[in-house]
Amino acid sequence: MILLFRNMGYLCLCTLSVLAFICVLCRSEADKWLYESASCEDLKGVGSFNTTCFLRSDVRLNSDLSIYGTGNLEILPHVSIVCPVEGCLISFNLTGNVKMCQYASIIAGSVIFSATNFTMENNSAINTTALGGPPPSQTSGTPVGYDGAGGGHGGRGASCLKSNHTKFWGGDVYTWSTLSEPWSYGSKGGGKSSESKFGGNGGGRVKLEVIDMINMNGSIVAEGGDGGIKGGGGSGGSIIIHALKLKGFGTISAAGGRGWGGGGGGRISFHCYSIQEDIKVTAHGGFSIGCPGNAGAAGTYFDATLLSLRVGNDNVTTETETPLLVFPTSPLWSNVYVESNAKVLVPLLWTRVQVRGQISLLRGGSIVFGLSDYPISEFELVAEELLMSDSIIKVCGAFRVAVKMLLMWNSKIEIDGGENTIVTTSILEVRNLVVLREHSSISSSTNLGVYGQGLLKLTGYGDTIKGQRLSLSLFYNVIVGPGSILQAPLDDDSSRSMVTRTRCESQTCPTDLITPPDDCHVNNTLSFSLQICRVEDLLVNGLIKGSVIHIHRARTVIVDTNGRITASEFGCRKGIGKGNYSNGAGGGAGHGGRGGSGFFNGRLSEGGDMYGNADLPCELGSGTEGPNESYGHLAGGGMIVMGSIQWPLLWLSIHGSLSADGQSSNIATRNSNGSLIGGFGGGSGGTILIFLQSLTLSENATLSVVGGKGSPLGGGGGGGGRVHFHWSNINVGGEYVPVANISGTLNSSGGAGDDGGHHGEDGTVTGKECPKGLYGTFCIECPVGTYKDVVGSNASLCTACSLELLSYRADFIYVRGGVSQPSCPYKCISDKYRMPNCFTPLEELIYMFGGPWLFSLLLSCILVLLALLLSSLRIKLVGSDCICHSLNSIEQRSHHHLPHLLSLSEVRGTSRVEETQSHVYRMYFMGPNTFREPWHLPYSPPNAIIEIVYEDAFNRFIDEINSVAAYDWWEGSVHSILSVFAYPCSWSWKQWRRRKKIHRLQDYVKSEYDHSCLRSCRSRALYKGMKVGATPDLMVGYIDFFLGGDEKRVDIVRIIEKRFPMCIIFGGDGSYMAPYNLYSDTLLTNLLGQHVPTTVWNRLVDGLSAQLRTVRHGSIRSSLVPVINWMNSHANPQLEFHGVRIELGWFQATASGYYQLGILVVIGDYSFHNMSQSVLLERSTHEYPSLKQVQHNQLYMTHALCRRRITGGVNGGLLNGSTLKSLDFRRDFLFPLSHILHNTRPIGCQDTLQLFISIMLLADISVTLLALTQYYWMSLGAFLAVLLISPLSLLSPFPAGFNALFSKGFRRASLARVYALWNVTSLSNIAVGYFCGILYYGFSRFQLPERANMWNARREEDNWWLLPTILLLLKLIQARFVDWHIANLEIRDFSLFSSDPDTFWAYEST
Repeated sequence: MILLFRNMGYLCLCTLSVLAFICVLCRSEADKWLYESASCEDLKGVGSFNTTCFLRSDVRLNSDLSIYGTGNLEILPHVSIVCPVEGCLISFNLTGNVKMCQYASIIAGSVIFSATNFTMENNSAINTTALGGPPPSQTSGTPVGYDGAGGGHGGRGASCLKSNHTKFWGGDVYTWSTLSEPWSYGSKGGGKSSESKFGGNGGGRVKLEVIDMINMNGSIVAEGGDGGIKGGGGSGGSIIIHALKLKGFGTISAAGGRGWGGGGGGRISFHCYSIQEDIKVTAHGGFSIGCPGNAGAAGTYFDATLLSLRVGNDNVTTETETPLLVFPTSPLWSNVYVESNAKVLVPLLWTRVQVRGQISLLRGGSIVFGLSDYPISEFELVAEELLMSDSIIKVCGAFRVAVKMLLMWNSKIEIDGGENTIVTTSILEVRNLVVLREHSSISSSTNLGVYGQGLLKLTGYGDTIKGQRLSLSLFYNVIVGPGSILQAPLDDDSSRSMVTRTRCESQTCPTDLITPPDDCHVNNTLSFSLQICRVEDLLVNGLIKGSVIHIHRARTVIVDTNGRITASEFGCRKGIGKGNYSNGAGGGAGHGGRGGSGFFNGRLSEGGDMYGNADLPCELGSGTEGPNESYGHLAGGGMIVMGSIQWPLLWLSIHGSLSADGQSSNIATRNSNGSLIGGFGGGSGGTILIFLQSLTLSENATLSVVGGKGSPLGGGGGGGGRVHFHWSNINVGGEYVPVANISGTLNSSGGAGDDGGHHGEDGTVTGKECPKGLYGTFCIECPVGTYKDVVGSNASLCTACSLELLSYRADFIYVRGGVSQPSCPYKCISDKYRMPNCFTPLEELIYMFGGPWLFSLLLSCILVLLALLLSSLRIKLVGSDCICHSLNSIEQRSHHHLPHLLSLSEVRGTSRVEETQSHVYRMYFMGPNTFREPWHLPYSPPNAIIEIVYEDAFNRFIDEINSVAAYDWWEGSVHSILSVFAYPCSWSWKQWRRRKKIHRLQDYVKSEYDHSCLRSCRSRALYKGMKVGATPDLMVGYIDFFLGGDEKRVDIVRIIEKRFPMCIIFGGDGSYMAPYNLYSDTLLTNLLGQHVPTTVWNRLVDGLSAQLRTVRHGSIRSSLVPVINWMNSHANPQLEFHGVRIELGWFQATASGYYQLGILVVIGDYSFHNMSQSVLLERSTHEYPSLKQVQHNQLYMTHALCRRRITGGVNGGLLNGSTLKSLDFRRDFLFPLSHILHNTRPIGCQDTLQLFISIMLLADISVTLLALTQYYWMSLGAFLAVLLISPLSLLSPFPAGFNALFSKGFRRASLARVYALWNVTSLSNIAVGYFCGILYYGFSRFQLPERANMWNARREEDNWWLLPTILLLLKLIQARFVDWHIANLEIRDFSLFSSDPDTFWAYEST
């Protein structure tokens, strides 16, 4: 589209050029009869004007020259055509091309070229300077008088009589109406005497009418002539150029001539579609010799194609204006440029300057509207943009501007309305953008309105907008940058008095401040001096000051750190509360507070009265007076009103200052004779009235209405002013948000008095009445614990809440919007407590059933009933345990615990008699059968079997059997892990792996090993010479060696004789899970049955096992004493009757210090004292000495021999009262648990005992659940810690206990022991519970409450330990009951514990 318009424009210009050229030809034909056309030869040229003419020689003329033709013209270098006659015309009308070569020139009064193309080479020239003819008639271009003024044309000629206070100029302008087609000569300058009436001549005329292109690298000048010091310079002439294109690097000038007063510039007009900007065009005024700072005024340069006017003076300083007269309205000009120190005058009474584009004032340009003597005119400027840089617009009268953009850089707009009150308000309507930068200012001595719809920005220091009354309205944003100023009224006293005059004696609130009109107009009837109306956002980094500042219909106002909005010292000079001067002293003015009294030389002058309404103040502060009017006054503070009742501010944010302080004085007052008199009183503070929704007063910010300080020598301080916040739309209840955030200073204090003068009273700071729940100036919430159920702002309206119904674990809580009802809300001191009673979940459960005692009673009854129900169910399913069975438990275990461990008698085809007769020796495994120290057999065969085995093969067998008996590493690892996380499971795991290991040993000896170590061929062939067995608790393993039957008879007798003395090792290890017991299988019973009746031996086994069950390894020394005593009192007396004796001993010591207990059975009439101790110890497990030898040496057993056991040098020893003290033992870290879990004697009453166990078990479950609830209430971490450290331990006792109670058969005692083990393991969870409780409540003691002013603060109770303690007691009681229960299960015959040997042996036959 743009290209289409350009082509259309190009065609139009071509058409116009052709038509113009035809007109020229027609006119030339007409003039042919008037002027004789010269030929090419006449001008000493070669060729013809109808073909091509080459001018080779200079031509000098004395009259006009007219040439026409259809050819071309070329003026060769250094050729000149000169007609030095004023007004001489040289015209070339050709249809071809014209070319002026280098240094070619044409000099005449008027020069006209008509051609298709026109070329001027370097240094070529068309010069009409000072050759102009007479200007048009009835013009005043030539100055009158003999002051040497310059001639006028496009601009006025300079007059050296002109100064800043005079209005003289030289020749005036003319031909404004032919601005686009100027064809007038310049005017002559004025002379300085009658002898020299004229100065320099005016410039001539030049017209180029070219159809296509002008390529100009030369110069076209039509400048005014030089008048020298005797006359003014002539004004510039006229230059018209018609062409399609104009390009080159030449110069076109119609400048004024130099003279005593410089001549004005001429007029230049271009009709070109395309102009290359490298061509210099100038029409500046001529230099003034008589007044160098006042050159001639600039001429005009008009672009007729663009309809653009440019007035520039090429930075030549002048005080002479270029008048711009009537601006066309159809078509409108596009742009007007005033630049380079040009001064433009719009002198008419009412003028509208309207263009389609921009009006630019650049580089010292200025426009003056109106005449200073008649400041009643009204001017209008309408454009798209008004751009000003280092320039000035002066207006005498009223000024109305309507533009889209106003940009000012170090520029000024000065509006002077004079003292005439009929001048209307000046309006600057800028629709999009107003920016002032680099000391730019807009000022008006009358009312000024600046309207817009976009941004108004005063960028920085020195940027100001001032007026008598000032209104800024309709902008989206107004930014007052650092150092910039908005001010109204002006600084002079008359300007201030004019604004405040109507308000100083009135206490009524102006309607236009409370409910202002919507149109934001400005006139003298309104109360404000500075109004900012209908502005979305106002940002103040600079200064806004005025007498009555009114900001309304705004959204947000932000006063930044360096920003100030002030009405300080802009109030009344007298006023209602003025401070009087009497008795030689001045009292301070009053307002919100009474003014301080003045005091001088013992005389007192009362201060001004207080006045105004604190709840809706809208008065100016009052001033003070001196002894008389000549001393002047001190002014009070002004008034700042923000928002209105209908349109409150959304947000006011103050980081700088907002003030309306009274005026102070630090200067002493002197009389007319120079003596000091009493000082003035200070002015009173003004008013700040703010209608708003939200306020922020940040740290270091101030909002003040302070009274002024009294002047020296007794001046009283001014009273403080008034501040009122009229809050709008205060949300209540849950929607409440604070309306104010106050961190800065809010000051309404009275001013200080000086030297005896009294301080002024403080002013008032009030706010709108607050709704229910809120109080104070800023409508904050009533303190927590108070309520307010009436409307008002007084703090006493917040009433304290009642404490009667407040739980000791509760606290009054903050409620958004405050509490508006007497029933104050509260909450528990921790979120873990539950409303409304602030109970824990456990307490809620307890109090649901009537409290702790009723709950405990109810729970106890329920537990007893459930226990009875379980007991009945158990009796029905399992049966009663009230009948004491006659069978002993040890015998039962021998038949039922390990049915898979077969003795030789149980092998098919082998009778008990044959087994007994063929048995040679029982070789016990050494070690405790643990993962760290498994079973192992010693090397070298004992003496008892040395004759039936091959020693080398036997040692190889020992290697193999020991490797089979060893455990894998992973078995011990699993045991270690289970020991940490679930100790009972680790015991079960160990027992399972032991059982697997026994099976493996049995299978190995029975099936895998070839019995190659045996001498008997029959035993090797049948694999029957060795058998593996173990005690039911899997603690003691052994290998029985048997004869094969093919040995020599003599050897058999000798081998059998070596059976006694016989060592029988106890099963178990003295722990709770494996108590010591004497295990006598069928083989041993048959062997001893050859010497002791079977009933006697079985009774002995039961009795000794019953005594051994109470032996604890951790206290083995003390617990073995009753066993030794029992053997001496019960066992040996009966056995000795049959020729048998038993002695307690230790055997099978290992390198780790582990040893096994057992008895040494001696048969015959040998005594222990007849046997040396070394022989006894050596043969105790290898060769059995005679009874007499053992008895003979028993008294010589010493402590040193027992210590040799530890080193591994001794394989066993006997224990008695003297050697028992040296018996070594080790206590592990679980030894303290042996006081809780230990094997006891039976107590009977099994059913009752199981009922109590059921009750304890159910109580344990209940208390455990309650404790877990308590710990879950503490924290999830505490709950998980108690539950999972150790894992499964806390809850596993319940299923284990029920399993033990409802089980049948021989496994009942074993399951009960597992139950007891789980029960004692759960003590670790209780310990963790104690630790968590101490940690939780220990830290809670050091935590400070959230508020220091708690009404009913109490520390949480310390009874958290009750449930863990009850649970601990239940665990301990259960442990004791289970111990008795296990004893009842394992020992059914109570006579085993009889202290009377006769009674004990009385049950032998049972």
